[in-house]
Amino acid sequence: MSGTREKGFNERLNAAAEARKVQLDKFRAKPGPDDPAVVERQAARRAAVIARDVRAAERKIAKAQLAAKEAERYAAEQAEKAMQEADALQKAADQAARDVTSLMEQKAARDARYAARKARQR
Repeated sequence: MSGTREKGFNERLNAAAEARKVQLDKFRAKPGPDDPAVVERQAARRAAVIARDVRAAERKIAKAQLAAKEAERYAAEQAEKAMQEADALQKAADQAARDVTSLMEQKAARDARYAARKARQR
């Protein structure tokens, strides 16, 4: 069984030069910035970025509309609650006015009875 053969210095230099040549050929084969395919890809990327920004703006608009609807609904609920409280206060005020009127009438009747009794005693 023979061992692996060690590469010599010249063979390693040739292999490195060949690898550099392959890399250079690969780099030269790439299209330049003015190539139609490259321009098309860049345009597609820009279009994708613009579309993403448009979708983000649409989401923000939708969130703002939802927040506006929520605020409107909250304001309507608060207005309804205020109306109910105002109605309750109005009913309480009316009841208090009736109670005061009733008490005044009762006091006037009591005073009249007292005055009549005093008039009979003289």
